[in-house]
Amino acid sequence: MQIIPAIDLKGGKVVRLEQGRMDRDKTYSDDPGAVARGFAAAGAELIHVVDLDGAVLGRPANRAVIHDLARAAGAPIELGGGIRDLDTIADYLEHGIRRVILGTAAHRDPALVEQACARFPGRIVIGIDAREGKVAIRGWNEDTAMTAVELARRYQRLAVAAIVYTDIARDGMRTGPNVEATVAIARAVKLPVIASGGIKTIEHLRALLPFPEIVGVITGRALYEGDLNLAEAIALARSRA
Repeated sequence: MQIIPAIDLKGGKVVRLEQGRMDRDKTYSDDPGAVARGFAAAGAELIHVVDLDGAVLGRPANRAVIHDLARAAGAPIELGGGIRDLDTIADYLEHGIRRVILGTAAHRDPALVEQACARFPGRIVIGIDAREGKVAIRGWNEDTAMTAVELARRYQRLAVAAIVYTDIARDGMRTGPNVEATVAIARAVKLPVIASGGIKTIEHLRALLPFPEIVGVITGRALYEGDLNLAEAIALARSRA
């Protein structure tokens, strides 16, 4: 199981939100590159980056910062937020991003996902953000009637790198991951699933170890607040093998 530290960008700064609310943010650094390099030095093999402004606007809003991150991070980056067309996908991948995450586009534009997976096989991640089991889009500002499992099944035959499943109610709250919902997604499709939302302690990570369907865990606030040591978390995750 891979531990994936998160960098959320708002106005070019590293922030964390509570339950995805842009008005409930806390700034941790104005130097995303330094944060990324710190994660890489601790052993991170992948860094999860989200353009929060872009997710709300529907287009990239921190592109220059993200390009700089890709050059300076010291570890591969997966990126989501405001990515809604092939040109944007191609631009990010050409500028060093390892893989891109499609969330709103995955719900609204399946044709784009199919084209992206065909053109960039293994470099497209499906982001599924759910509130009470239903998919939320546009930076979590719009709820839909589609269930998370339904959306996951839509893409299980494509060359998708992984699914990132986020329980919105737990994101940034450090109350523990929604193990049941994450495992349900993982068992509904034959795609790698990454858990996101709610991680605070090493015990929260330990709760996910018995489920080989979950190949990774994203954590952010717990690292910034000092509740979780990244190197220790990585060592625990590697022990599952």
